[in-house]
Parts: sequence; C-alpha cells; structure tokens
Amino acid sequence: MQSVLLDTPAGISARLGWDPKLAEHDRKRMLATELVAAKLGVDERDVRVEREAPGKFGFHTQLIAEVDGQPIPYAIRNANFRAASVVALHDPDITVGLDLRDSHPDDVELHTMTRHSHLPDVSDLGKLIAHWTRVQAIRDADGRGARVQGDHVRLDSPLTKGWIPDRKVHYNLVDLSRDSWIITLAYAPAPA
Repeated sequence: MQSVLLDTPAGISARLGWDPKLAEHDRKRMLATELVAAKLGVDERDVRVEREAPGKFGFHTQLIAEVDGQPIPYAIRNANFRAASVVALHDPDITVGLDLRDSHPDDVELHTMTRHSHLPDVSDLGKLIAHWTRVQAIRDADGRGARVQGDHVRLDSPLTKGWIPDRKVHYNLVDLSRDSWIITLAYAPAPA
C-alpha cells in the first residue's frame, strides 16, 4: 500500500493510504499501526490495532490500539472512500472529524451534495466539494453523524471554521488534500 504523512496541526498526526487490492479495514489498520509506531517510537510489530465493539446498529466503529498489552494514550479517527483511507492519531483532549473523497464525484454523490448543501450556487464543482467535505468533517467530529442534516452545519466564508448551531463547539477546518484525494480535518478542544 502507498501511504503519505499529511501536514496536520499540533497534537494530530495523519496518514493517507490507498490500494484497491486491500480491504478498507486492512488499510486503516496498517495506517494506524504506522502512526502509532512512529509516535511512540516502537516497532510496528509491537502495535496491535483493533476495532472497538459497535455500540448499536449503524454505529461507525473507530480503531483502538495497544502496545505490549497497554492502551495507547491517543485516540484514532478514520475515514474511507473507495480505495483510500485516511487515519488520524490525536491527543485525547482534541475532538477530530475527517472526510475523504475523490475530486470527481459520481452522479449519486453529486446529487447528495447538491441536495443537502445550502450554497446558493452549486454549479461550481470545486466550491461544492470544498463546502461538502467541510460539512462532513464537522458532522464526523460532532459524533452525531447522519442524525445532523448537512444543511444544519454552518461555515464561515473562508471555510476555515464551522459549527452546528445547537452546540457551542466551533471547529477549525484544515484542507489536507493530496493528489486527487480531497481530505478535510475538523478539530476542536474536547468539551469539558
């Protein structure tokens, strides 16, 4: 699998990996293993990465890791799209959300973005994708996911901050895009 380290804010490390021959879970487990080993200065063979148990139907499980049988002092977040995965390793006091997609949405994706975006002009594909990936990253960080409609998410005009009106959290937004992959990171200090 090819993977690349992404340029992220302090307290967050992220890698993008792609390989159409690998299953999604294998890709994200490999990326998480690379990140944990590098962060803790251990051999990748000493890192064990598993999925957390689902809390209920429809619950998107996150990865958990341990080294020598001990849980790591970091949280792991991931996003997947077709043959690519992005994994972020972050301090537990930071709330993180990710969105990953390619720069050429198919008709179904384009319809969803257009329908649930509150942009006045959805004809500019670049602006639509930039807007939508930020909305999705905020929904991921918020933790309620699909229970929050995309058109409820608010973004400032330079697309560097976003929020959901019924919560007091304001997320910083960072574009981590590489090659033809559009990647957005939303992050904020964890609520007290």
